[in-house]
Amino acid sequence: MRPPGSLPAPPYPWAGQRPETPQETTTRLRPVPSRHHPLRVAAAVACVVLGLGLIGGAATGSWLTGDSAADPAARDTFATARGLWHNVPVDTLFPRTLAGNGAGPGGADREWTRIGVAPDGGCAGTLDPLLLGTLRPVGCVRVLRATYVDATSSNVTTVGLVFTQADTLAMDTLRTRFRAEGLAERADLMPRTFPVKGTVAGGFGDAQRASWTVNVLTEAPVVVFAVSGFADGRKVAAPQPVDKAMAKGATTAPAQSGLGHEAKGIADRIERALRKTVSARTAATQ
Repeated sequence: MRPPGSLPAPPYPWAGQRPETPQETTTRLRPVPSRHHPLRVAAAVACVVLGLGLIGGAATGSWLTGDSAADPAARDTFATARGLWHNVPVDTLFPRTLAGNGAGPGGADREWTRIGVAPDGGCAGTLDPLLLGTLRPVGCVRVLRATYVDATSSNVTTVGLVFTQADTLAMDTLRTRFRAEGLAERADLMPRTFPVKGTVAGGFGDAQRASWTVNVLTEAPVVVFAVSGFADGRKVAAPQPVDKAMAKGATTAPAQSGLGHEAKGIADRIERALRKTVSARTAATQ
């Protein structure tokens, strides 16, 4: 991702791509003379009424069951969100500062400052191969990342947005799989960091990862992740997912230093900013 005004001229590599949909075909019928036979008229009226009832029932069923794949508004939201990686200012997706009211251990307040934004990049090389393979069913398109430091310059966190080609059903399926198989807690699927040269995050590499979170959204074709570590570059032998690092009574280094709270707090705020942007832009196009 590039700051406003420095985007490449369209077309973008992924501009206009949408999930494939089945082709619809119609057959041109020969006109036939109209015959106003009473029984046929009555039968036609009955078919129309029955058809309307079935259509209405299907629409009601979709709404009641939450079948967003059949909801035009959901499709509009996904279409809007899918293009955000190249048409929204960097400060909108990754604000320069984040307020973490109550986000620290024991409900302590936190504040984070952005110290670097990675150029928008492809998925290969940016994501660990195993994580990329896990996301392959939703069609990874682009990865955006930024790194933040806390107010004490003790902790650093890389947060990322993975934009996909998926529709609502595919994202929901992936989210279900992540939850059922506990994929967000697997260390071999931990997101990579974005070290920023010349800053306290200059030595923030794979060995420095301490805690992480991965969240598959179902309201947008995006996967949000964050990974935190110590600003002094120390290695962490046993990194923990945020749920374990934030657990009551946890005594590990990531837990004691609040690095689980750092990763989750920043990821949550970036996710909220994304949702707000998608909502505003979708409403503006309707």
